[in-house]
Amino acid sequence: MGRVNKRQLGLEYEECAAEYLKAKGYQILARNYQNQYGEIDIIAKDNKDEIVYCEIKFRRNNQYGDPVEAVDIRKQRRICKTALYHYARYGYMGKQSCRFDVIGIYGDGSIKHIEYAFEYQGN
Repeated sequence: MGRVNKRQLGLEYEECAAEYLKAKGYQILARNYQNQYGEIDIIAKDNKDEIVYCEIKFRRNNQYGDPVEAVDIRKQRRICKTALYHYARYGYMGKQSCRFDVIGIYGDGSIKHIEYAFEYQGN
């Protein structure tokens, strides 16, 4: 069996998460958004017009823990810094609320979506 391309696998699970969010009425604004501070897997707008910064994590099994637990404080800070730049760059400051969600995708195909998974972590 050949090596699994982790980037390709990640894109497949991000697609799965994007479809899940669309089915919930979210509008996908960006995928794999990058700036000098980092990357955010999905940026969306929910049905309450809130900007949602989503981190997607996949685990085939729980051998290394639950996928949503993989978003530690260091990762949260990087996501927040990246999101702040995006939030300011696209003129959302003071106009729209935002939040940080984590979506865990499991080997059996199930999805756990944690809304408001963490608060803004400034430096």
